[in-house]
Amino acid sequence: MSHDHHDERPELTPEQIAAALNPPPGRNGGDLVVETLQGLGATTVFGLPGQHALGMFDALRRSSLSYVGLRVENNAGFAADAYGRITGEVAPLLLSTGPGALTSLAALQEAAAASAPVLAISSQIPTAGLGGGRHGYLHELRDQKASFRDVVKSVHTVRTASQVPSAIAAAWESALTAPHGPVWIEIPQDVLLAETTLPVVTAMDATPRELHARPELIAVAAHLLSNAERPAIIAGGGVVRSDASGKLRALAERVDAPVVTTFGGKGAFPWEHPLSLQSWLEDRHTTDFLEDADVLLVVGSGLGELSSNYHTFAPRGRVVQIEADAGKLESNHPALGIHADARDALADLLDAVTPREDPTAAERVATVLGRVRERIAAQELTLEQHLVAEIRAALPDTSPSFWDMTILAYWAWSAFDARHPNTMHSAQGAGGLGYGFPAAIGAAAADRTKPVLAVSGDGGAMYSLAELATARQYDLPVTWLIVDDGGYGILREYMTGAFGEATGTELSRPDFVALAESFGVPAVRTSPETLADDLAKAFAQPGPSVVVLPALLRMFEPTHL
Repeated sequence: MSHDHHDERPELTPEQIAAALNPPPGRNGGDLVVETLQGLGATTVFGLPGQHALGMFDALRRSSLSYVGLRVENNAGFAADAYGRITGEVAPLLLSTGPGALTSLAALQEAAAASAPVLAISSQIPTAGLGGGRHGYLHELRDQKASFRDVVKSVHTVRTASQVPSAIAAAWESALTAPHGPVWIEIPQDVLLAETTLPVVTAMDATPRELHARPELIAVAAHLLSNAERPAIIAGGGVVRSDASGKLRALAERVDAPVVTTFGGKGAFPWEHPLSLQSWLEDRHTTDFLEDADVLLVVGSGLGELSSNYHTFAPRGRVVQIEADAGKLESNHPALGIHADARDALADLLDAVTPREDPTAAERVATVLGRVRERIAAQELTLEQHLVAEIRAALPDTSPSFWDMTILAYWAWSAFDARHPNTMHSAQGAGGLGYGFPAAIGAAAADRTKPVLAVSGDGGAMYSLAELATARQYDLPVTWLIVDDGGYGILREYMTGAFGEATGTELSRPDFVALAESFGVPAVRTSPETLADDLAKAFAQPGPSVVVLPALLRMFEPTHL
């Protein structure tokens, strides 16, 4: 459906016209930035000031925007990423030029991989220096945009004050058009600092474009599912991002199709549902079951490395793939490719399918899960399974959790019951270290009413220690569980397995409890036996806390063959 905005444009009142003709004094280009963000509905911004960006930060003072300042730009990017995932709204990220901007790149890569709507607004050297020369400005890059173009969805450059509102609105629309993702705007220092007599920015509009499935493709997909003998569904992160878990459940029940969620799709389908194959993707029993489906519906997943059991998955039936990112359509497997938003397409399918009943579906699911359990049980990994269960017992059902790239997180991807959609998040999109704690800070800034859990290893924790100061400064309800195994545990396992010994994986580290307390953050050293109690206490008290678990964990053996 197309919107004709011209018919909806409100007429200005005489008072509004008078205000436009007499804008308040003392405003600069930075005010146009914050006024546009407010006009589009932003309430919270993340970032870190820098010399060229001062006009933008000064304008925050004159706005109603809430500012959360982190200590490292990459961590600010992770916080914005989490805020975007949790709220489904655009998360503005204010950055400086050059080093400040570039330091956010790894976080923006994660936002791109996970489809998180981050709106990065960076300063730039003065307008006179743009255009490829080498002017010797502090922070100058030959072409700053070029560093971001490969990472973000879209890039927008501003050269004059009058371009600010339109550039931000265009970027906002891009960030929220399916698939969501990070976008980049740069504004020169002199534009941000220059006094402006432009009217205050009001009545901004940035409606994301809707991405509808083509009806003839839905008709074919519905026919395939309705007439399948052994249908199955793989639900990815796109189901969570588009808030489509209710539609997914309704469709699965209508055609009696078992559902596997990918690691990015955790919580998209109820864990204990009779049709739930859960998330055991690194498992040959699950892979065999999916390969045996005569019709496989893949929703909101590109079937990448982790979701395809390391590219060993070879479906024998017809694949139907619903995906908002056109570049992921049929990129790994031939399919009936449907370029669409997951929620929208699932609603269409729900209307179009003929219900089918399969009394054996739940039984076949139970058989596969039983085989998976037996395989894991044979590996004598009771400590690891106990820890996953203890965290689940202590964490309130609706509290979000954020997992760094660490052995316990790799377990959680497969074994953790995310009891609600959009509550379990990790950095498995791009796979960078240091995500867990700053992301949890962003989620807590989005909703202070419930405790948030971050899980890191000691190696990943060292990336984000500075943000203990941020958590304390803003008094955010984040509990940080640090599993201390003396190094990069998963890399130690990989290297020992591949080469017989590990190099570069052993780390000297601080006394994390004493360190946290030096930031004014209460901390406790726990054990596997006391973990659930210590976490529950930490969740119950206001503000940030740290729980340190010294433990050497092992990964379960995945089976590809």
